[in-house]
Amino acid sequence: MESNYKTQAEKYEYISKQHGGYYRHNFTDHAYLYNLYFPPEAVFTHLKENIHNLVLNYPMAQDALAGLVGNLIHQPAERIVVGNGAAEIIKIVSGHLAKKLIVPVPSFNEYANAAHEGCVVEFPLEFPSFQLDVDKFAAKAIKVGADVAVVVTPNNPTSMLVPKADLIRLAEKLKPGNCMLIIDESFLDFADNKEQISLEQDIDNYPNMAILKSMSKAYGICGLRIGYMLTANESFAQAVRSGIHIWNINGFAEEFLQILPQYKQEFEDSCEKVKRDRDALYSKLCAIKGMTVFKPDANYVYCRLPDAALNGPEVTKRLFIEHNIYIKDCVGKTQPDADRYIRIASRTPEENDTLIDALMDVMYIK
Repeated sequence: MESNYKTQAEKYEYISKQHGGYYRHNFTDHAYLYNLYFPPEAVFTHLKENIHNLVLNYPMAQDALAGLVGNLIHQPAERIVVGNGAAEIIKIVSGHLAKKLIVPVPSFNEYANAAHEGCVVEFPLEFPSFQLDVDKFAAKAIKVGADVAVVVTPNNPTSMLVPKADLIRLAEKLKPGNCMLIIDESFLDFADNKEQISLEQDIDNYPNMAILKSMSKAYGICGLRIGYMLTANESFAQAVRSGIHIWNINGFAEEFLQILPQYKQEFEDSCEKVKRDRDALYSKLCAIKGMTVFKPDANYVYCRLPDAALNGPEVTKRLFIEHNIYIKDCVGKTQPDADRYIRIASRTPEENDTLIDALMDVMYIK
């Protein structure tokens, strides 16, 4: 592929405007948030061995795909909508169904970006702890007449969970206002006690709740584009399903869903390895003088740079130009002092150690 840059500085300007395709450009990606230890090589071998069928034939349609995901999460197919990544479902919910959407900020920007202008209410998280006060959030949702409320847990970029009991209380408080609560659990596989924390198996009890999950992150399959929504609300499921075209998932993604149950143990082991690496990265970031580091529940760490250090955009740029390492600054997020915050995806122990050394090298003017 022909590059659109001649110097490392030009490369940074180019990459910082892209949304993927990073593997083509030879740098260490501590920006995108995915599991480096899954899928195992046997999955790739299987896809290669079946490539003719996967390329030459139409894939399954929605009902059968929902059955595959249902087998994985032990839920009936009629409760599930399978998307071309979670982004496809977000676009339908935010851009077509929600008349007034409320979302805590900072958060994953796509929920607000996919909505029509004037349809989004941003609810600031408690500062500087970035905790969600669900009672205040519910009161604000009802006051503004929101019909969709979104909570990402663990949150992106903060990497912090919202307690399950809080989410249940939130769902109950939103019910009288006919407000659907969308809980995005895309990073929950990297949290401790995820079975106790997830609301998937409790979905029966909350007809105004839907759980959204991108499989790209936890399963390390960003290029396959699979996400799903789970809800016991049949009319909401049908409304989302009606926005999806008949063959929205390609054959490779379908085949991945077919064989995924065979690799349950490998998946669990990979998540444990991600958590160990993340915890080690967290400890080393905490050792940097003046750095405020938020304890992570996902596979990335959210930090406030020391007051005397350069700001987030400058640190991010210098890391890339001088060390060929890419992280995310938080300037695009709605939060106080956004330019002081960075988000670092955990990679292998060796890459994380290299990142720490490089960060120490570029944080201050030499």
